[in-house]
Amino acid sequence: MKELIVDNFAGGGGASTGIELATGRSVDIAINHDPAAIAMHKANHPTSKHYCENVWEVDPKEATKGQPVGLAWFSPDCKHFSKAKGGKPRDKKIRGLAWIVLKWAGTVKPRVIILENVEEFQTWGPLKKGKPIKSKKGETFNKWKNQLESLGYKIEHRELRACDYGAPTIRKRFFLIARSDGVKIKWPEPTHGDPNSLEVQAGLLKPWKTAADIIDWSIPCNSIFERKKPLAANTLKRIAKGLEKFVFNNPEPFIVSIGQTGFTVDRSRSIHDPLNTIVSKAEACLIAPTLIQYHTETTKNGVRGQMLNEPIMTLDSSPRYGLVSAYIDKKKNHKEEVKAFLTEYYSCSVGQKINEPLHTITSRDKLGLVMVHGKDYEITDIGLRMLEPHELFAAQGFPEEYIIDHDYTGKRYPKTQQVARCGNAVPPPFAKALVESNLPELCKDKLNEVS
Repeated sequence: MKELIVDNFAGGGGASTGIELATGRSVDIAINHDPAAIAMHKANHPTSKHYCENVWEVDPKEATKGQPVGLAWFSPDCKHFSKAKGGKPRDKKIRGLAWIVLKWAGTVKPRVIILENVEEFQTWGPLKKGKPIKSKKGETFNKWKNQLESLGYKIEHRELRACDYGAPTIRKRFFLIARSDGVKIKWPEPTHGDPNSLEVQAGLLKPWKTAADIIDWSIPCNSIFERKKPLAANTLKRIAKGLEKFVFNNPEPFIVSIGQTGFTVDRSRSIHDPLNTIVSKAEACLIAPTLIQYHTETTKNGVRGQMLNEPIMTLDSSPRYGLVSAYIDKKKNHKEEVKAFLTEYYSCSVGQKINEPLHTITSRDKLGLVMVHGKDYEITDIGLRMLEPHELFAAQGFPEEYIIDHDYTGKRYPKTQQVARCGNAVPPPFAKALVESNLPELCKDKLNEVS
C-alpha cells in the first residue's frame, strides 16, 4: 500500500512545499486550525486532504483509513518557547502541542517522524505563573522524548541553519528525527557555506545565497523626507545608526546601478566590480543598501541591520523589515535635509546637538560622504521601503511560482496575512533536505522522472 505523508500544523505550506520538492508529490494530509492558512495551502497543494481543525480533534486512524504512514511532519507553535517572546507569560496549552506527536506515534506509528521548532524547544519545562521554572528547564522535553522512545522510536536531534541548505536566511531551527523502522537516521550535508570558507573556495559547497538575491530592484525606495506621515523618532534614529554602521564605516559598500531608462541587466554588483560601470550610472547610484529591522527590543545598540551580501535575518510573522538606501547625485536634491538628518539623528547616539559649535557640526557633515575607490560621493537622499511579501517568501526559500496573494477561491490576501504566513512557515529547503536524506525511497519516482 502507498505510504502516506502527513503535515500536521501545515500552515501556509512551507514544510509541505519542501516535501513536495523532494518527493514530487503533495502531502496526503494537511492539518491546521487557521482557515486563512489552510486556504493558502489549498491554493498550492490542491490534491492534499485538508483538515481545518485543532490537531487534537483529528483521529489519526480515521484520517489514514488503514494506510501506513511513511512520514509525519510536526511544526507546533513555537512562539511560547522562543526567546523573542521576552518576559511575557507563556501558555501551557500551546507549549504542550508537541504531545500530539505521541498520539500519532501510538495509534498509527509513522515510520519516520520529523519535528521542527525553535532551538529553545529543548528547554521545555513546567511553568509557574506563566514563567518557566529555571531549575526544571528541559524536564518536560526529556519526559516527552523518553515516552516517544518507549513507543519504539530511535531519536536524534540537531539545530540546522536555512542558509546552509540554499535559503537566503540565517534562520536556525531545531529538528528532531524519530524512526521506528530500524533504519539509521541521516542528517543532510550542507550544500552552501560562507563564501570565505575553504569548502566554498574549493568548490565543495556553493556560497550562501544573500539578501541581495531576493531584493526586487524594480520597486522604488522612496525618500524618507517625502512621506505623508513622518517616520517615528526611534525609526529615524535606527536609520541613522544603520547608515553609520553600513555606509559610513563600511569600507566595501554594496552597490547597485540604476539607468535613466530603467534598471540595467546586471543590477547588483560588488564593490570589487569595475568602477567605470558604476560611474557611468552615477546620476542615480544606490550606495550600500541596508536592511533594518524596526522592532529592536532584543538589541542593545538600537539598530538591527545587515549588508545585502549576507543571508537575510530570521523572518517572523510581523512586517518589520525595511530596505534603507543612500543615494548619490539624485535629481531631486535633499542635500540640506540630509545634512540636518545626519547631524541631528546621528548625534542622538553620541551626544552631539545641532546647535553645537560649527567646527563640530562640520566634522559630522563628512558622514554624508561615501568613498568608493578613493573618490568621495555625497549622499543626497535617503530612501526607505518595507520588503514586500514576495521578497520575504523568496528569502524563506519558497519557489517563485508559489501562490501567496490569493486563496484557492481567488479571494485576495492583504499584505499583513501574506507576511504572517511567511513568518510562520518552515523554509522549504529544510524539509527537502531532510526528506531526501531520510526517505530516499519516497523520492525515487521524482528522481526517475528527472533521469
